[in-house]
Amino acid sequence: MAKKSHKPPRLDRLDMSQHLENHEYEDQLQKAQHRLRAVQLAYRYENRRALVVFEGWDAAGKGGAIRRMSATLDPRGFKVWPIAAPLPDEQGRHYLYRFWQRLPEPGSIAVFDRSWYGRVLVERVEHLVDKRRWRQAYDEINAFETMLIDDGARLVKIFLHISAEEQLRRFEERMRDPFKRWKITTADFQSRAKRALYERAIDEMFVRTSTARAPWHLVSGEGKNHARVRCLSIVADALAPGCDLRPAPLDPEVARLARKKFGIKLPRNALGRG
Repeated sequence: MAKKSHKPPRLDRLDMSQHLENHEYEDQLQKAQHRLRAVQLAYRYENRRALVVFEGWDAAGKGGAIRRMSATLDPRGFKVWPIAAPLPDEQGRHYLYRFWQRLPEPGSIAVFDRSWYGRVLVERVEHLVDKRRWRQAYDEINAFETMLIDDGARLVKIFLHISAEEQLRRFEERMRDPFKRWKITTADFQSRAKRALYERAIDEMFVRTSTARAPWHLVSGEGKNHARVRCLSIVADALAPGCDLRPAPLDPEVARLARKKFGIKLPRNALGRG
């Protein structure tokens, strides 16, 4: 059977008009969160592992989408890794070293708020590594992701895209809000001044690393409601196939002790996936 062809996304081809009204948002968000909860329980019960990568422009909504995931998932099987500059003990090592340390354990899901793609984005544009090193990173990243998938992990990659105008509006909003000022730095404006270079790097990243097994999902972040529901739906759609999403059965030993010691009688369907 011929392999299904895969077409990488491009920034200029994304429909940026997608929005979701408030009266639709809450209902759709709850449905997406409920499905994610079922997925997490299945991963816990079946000892599966998953990685979710969030990349995107500053102020595009990565944190908002991740918070909507965190709000519904059990933190014992869900870990968020905010990725910034390498720590002193990570500098001088291969750039993938620190991500190997953060891979999820069986039965858990790990979310990366920025990721190993910094090598071909910020490190490329800001000249933090030479051209030879960031160019060879495409093959290294593809090999890294292939190893993860071959080892049984699921991988979801999401890029949140917003227009330059919307980004500037959100920057101003953050500066005016005393609870959001900490989010804005001089680096945000310095990166914005190089937007054309970043756009070129992002599109090349899609071409070189969006594969049939590990595709990039490009999401419009212009409307926050739409972006949050879309991101959670993408994650659930990617992680659910092959899983039994019915509630896990009760441990028979727990049921036996509850009945013997406390007289608690449970219906038969509580002991299995019926």
